[in-house]
Amino acid sequence: MCKILRLAVFILLIIMLAQAQNSPVNFREAMFYRKLDNKKVVCELCPRSCVISSGKRGFCRNRENVDGKLYSVVYNRPVSIGIEPIEKAPFYHFMPGAMRLTLATVGCNQHCKYCQNWEISQRSVEEVENYYLSPEDIIKLAQEKKVKIICFTYTEPIVFYEYMYDIAKLARKEGLKSVVVTGGYINPKPLHELTKVVDAIKIDLKGFNEKFYNEVCNSELAPVLEAIKIVKQSNVHLEIVNLVVPTLNDDTNEIKAMCLWIKENIGSEVPIHFSRFFPQYKLQKLPPTPITTLERSAQIAKQVGLKYVYLGNVFGHELENTYCPQCHKLLIKRQGYSILENNILKGQCKFCGEKIYGVF
Repeated sequence: MCKILRLAVFILLIIMLAQAQNSPVNFREAMFYRKLDNKKVVCELCPRSCVISSGKRGFCRNRENVDGKLYSVVYNRPVSIGIEPIEKAPFYHFMPGAMRLTLATVGCNQHCKYCQNWEISQRSVEEVENYYLSPEDIIKLAQEKKVKIICFTYTEPIVFYEYMYDIAKLARKEGLKSVVVTGGYINPKPLHELTKVVDAIKIDLKGFNEKFYNEVCNSELAPVLEAIKIVKQSNVHLEIVNLVVPTLNDDTNEIKAMCLWIKENIGSEVPIHFSRFFPQYKLQKLPPTPITTLERSAQIAKQVGLKYVYLGNVFGHELENTYCPQCHKLLIKRQGYSILENNILKGQCKFCGEKIYGVF
C-alpha cells in the first residue's frame, strides 16, 4: 500500500516537476548569518561557521552569498517527496502506524562515508532534477493525501532550514505534525528556534568519539551531544539512532559509554535504535553488521538502564517490538514497518498502567 501511495504522489507531481524546470530559483534570505567586511558573510546555522565570499556557497552547497547577503538556494526546490510509514524514520514512539509525507532537498553539512543517499546529499541543486513546491503546496498535498505528518528527511534538513521552518509553521496552523530526521549538527540558537515549530526530532548519534566523527563523518561529536540535550529540554519528542558500523564504532566500551551518557544527560526513557550497517558509498568493503553485535549493543543499553531499546534494519527481530518497562508485556508488535498489535491506551500500558514515553 505504501508503494502505491508513493507512486501516486510521484505521478501527481510530475507536471509540477516539468514546470519547475522553467521556474526561477526562489531564493530565500537565510535566517542565521552575520555580515563581514568586503561583502563576505559567516553562516551561523551550523558549527562549520562557513565564511563565504560574494558569489560563493558554503560547505553544504545550499547557502549562497549574493552581494553580501546569504540566501538559501533550495527554498521551494525539494528533490524527493513521497509517502511512507513513520516507523521507517525510524520513530517508534511518535504516532505509531501513521503515514508521513517525506521531503528533502539536496545537500548536507556532513560527509559520511557510508551515506545511503549520497546521490542527493552530496549534490548541488543544479545537478539534479527538482520539484517546485512552495510551503503552501506541501501543506495542500498533505491535506489532499490525508497525511497528518510532514517529515523532513533523507538528506540533512538543517541545510534547508528556512524551507523546513516555514513549512512547519504552516503545518502547525493547519493541525499537521512536523518531524525531523537529522544528524543534529546544528548551532544552539537555530535549534532552539526549530523546536518551537516542530513536534519530533530523531537524531543520528553516529558514534561516541571525536576521531570517528572527524574521519568518517567530516564533522564533530560535541555539537551533536549539545543538540540532543537541547531537544530533550524542549517540548519536542526525541528518539536516537546509532548506526553500528563494524570495526569503526562498535567497540563494547564505547557503546557502554554512549548509553551511560544518554541516561545521565537525557534520562532513561528516550528510545534508542541500534541500526544495522550495510555497505554503502565509500565503505563498500566493510561487511554488514553482525546481528550478534547489534544484540550485544542492545543488551548493554538495557543493563545501563535504558527503557526502550530497538534494533533497526533487522526485520522480524523481537527488538522491533515495544515492551512495557514495568511489566515487560508486549505493547506494540511490529513486522517491518507495519503495526500488527498495539496495547498502548491513552499513553499507558494496557496491562499495568505504566506511562509510556511518546506521542500515541
